[in-house]
Amino acid sequence: MMSRRSFAGGAIAAASLAGTLAESEKVKAGDIPTTTFGKTGIQVSVIAQGGARMDLHPDVQSAAAYVRTVYDLGVNYFDCSRLYWDGRAEEAYGIGLQGVRKNVFLTTKTVKRTAKEANEELETSFRLLKTDYVDLWQVHAVQSHEDIDKILAPGGAMEAFEAAKKAGKCRFIGFTGHYDPEVHAALLKACDKWDTVMMPIHAADHAYLSFEKTALPAAIERGVGTQAIKVFGKAFLLRSLNPTECLRYALSQPGVHVAICGAATQGQMEDNIRAVQGLRKMTAEEMADVRKRAIAGAGVYTGPTMEYWKKRA
Repeated sequence: MMSRRSFAGGAIAAASLAGTLAESEKVKAGDIPTTTFGKTGIQVSVIAQGGARMDLHPDVQSAAAYVRTVYDLGVNYFDCSRLYWDGRAEEAYGIGLQGVRKNVFLTTKTVKRTAKEANEELETSFRLLKTDYVDLWQVHAVQSHEDIDKILAPGGAMEAFEAAKKAGKCRFIGFTGHYDPEVHAALLKACDKWDTVMMPIHAADHAYLSFEKTALPAAIERGVGTQAIKVFGKAFLLRSLNPTECLRYALSQPGVHVAICGAATQGQMEDNIRAVQGLRKMTAEEMADVRKRAIAGAGVYTGPTMEYWKKRA
């Protein structure tokens, strides 16, 4: 897989878009715009540290040191999952955020579909994250209508989620996925208790099984906090767009509050911070231009070959 950093450094250095600082200038903590995260009412940074790429660190201690660096840079949203790095991502977060836990918006996820199994995973997450609550607990990787049936059935994961929220073990509940936008829309419509949702939002999404067209309107209608993932298209989009354009595009979509960034180095996260400093929403004309460039040119976009995380039509 191509390195996002190999594209990002040069692209940011060359960028002349408004709000972008020279790469040589030191990022200052507190310079990251914040937003109200949908109906949660919580103020969070518009970019978040994603936990999925903790596995690029050589060991947990190195990952934990990086997590603390990201906190020191001013990011206050930390996304994680029981699934990431076989639990070591949560462990790195627990170590890296010791002493500052109450200053951050901390999330985790479970792929379990029964209440019993989901509860067991949450207790493990608490132990590794060194906390007794998470700000957001999410049903992870919802892919099918069968998933929806399992989650909402008697004894399903939703029972554990509602109980955890009532008991103060999580402040908010949500679900995630990147497979089928119709399933996302269906789950939002099937249950009105979701506080948040996570989905792919990027400049090429419109060309194939679009979450932006199908799932995002359902989220907006319900006022849920929406997290954008795959913002750089797993680095494929950096062949034709620069990182600032990718982040601005995602954060310019109505209803999108936070972009989850799978950065693994301080340099990557500093690039992301520079990209959103002085953030200016794209005009309709700018978005149309970026969408066009995102799918133009040999090797830039090849439908499901690029978006391999989506359902095959």
